[in-house]
Amino acid sequence: MQFYLDDLPVTAPAGVTLAAALLAHSGDWTRQTAQGAPRTAFCMMGICFDCLVDVDGTPNTQACMTPVREGMVVRRQLGLRSLNGG
Repeated sequence: MQFYLDDLPVTAPAGVTLAAALLAHSGDWTRQTAQGAPRTAFCMMGICFDCLVDVDGTPNTQACMTPVREGMVVRRQLGLRSLNGG
């Protein structure tokens, strides 16, 4: 399956989570804290929230709980997450 990370195509096998696909792709960070510290998937079960990304325009999406879908558009999340989802 192919999806896009910050406008670049990424290929992943069907049935994996977005976090697993991103870790396998580069192991690079998926979000930055308000202070600019990089974070990526840690717990892989939806508890730590270190894997938050923007998926198809929806911010604060947990990559570890989101299956990869063909054509999805993923953006790394920068800074604080908003309480209202925007």
